Amino acid sequence: MSLRWSPDLLRLALTREAGPSSDYDLNPDVAPPSGTLRRAGVLAAFHECDGRLVLTKRASGLRHHPGQIALPGGKLDPTDTDETAAALREAREEIGLPPAQVQVLGALPPHRTVTGFAVLPVVALIRGDFTPIPETGEVDEVFTLPFAHIADPGRYRVEKRRWRGDWRAYHVAPFGPYYLWGATARMLLGLAERLRP
Repeated sequence: MSLRWSPDLLRLALTREAGPSSDYDLNPDVAPPSGTLRRAGVLAAFHECDGRLVLTKRASGLRHHPGQIALPGGKLDPTDTDETAAALREAREEIGLPPAQVQVLGALPPHRTVTGFAVLPVVALIRGDFTPIPETGEVDEVFTLPFAHIADPGRYRVEKRRWRGDWRAYHVAPFGPYYLWGATARMLLGLAERLRP
């Protein structure tokens, strides 16, 4: 059964307890490397009017994660006060989203990636009309997925592929031509699980 969109659903979900997630969750036989994780923030920004989630398709020429579906965001710069500031700055740079149009509701627990980041998913609303402006060289496309897809744990499944010589499992939630997978899918699955009563 699909949830009907309401900003209050997001607010309620953020009050529910949940632990951190990791790219290693589905691969318990792989030990995460030791060392300090680099901090990053991504913005899970939903249109206030209908709950569509804004996502990007990363540019195919990028060195890291080319062509992958992602939430706007990135690592902390020295000028960023915290992960929320980094997520808002990156959303402005990557897709032209003015911070004044964003209402931050809170954050999900951090997600550890195999690339050595602790990513904080910042959950927010986009108020009013917004026309994305993709940053050439970083973003090939900006698109939205419906709330009903993002919020339904049944839309997520586990797949496997070879990575660095071994089979690795990961979450996916494809929608039409968009192959939502990996860390982005895992973070959004965490939100979907918290949205359920």
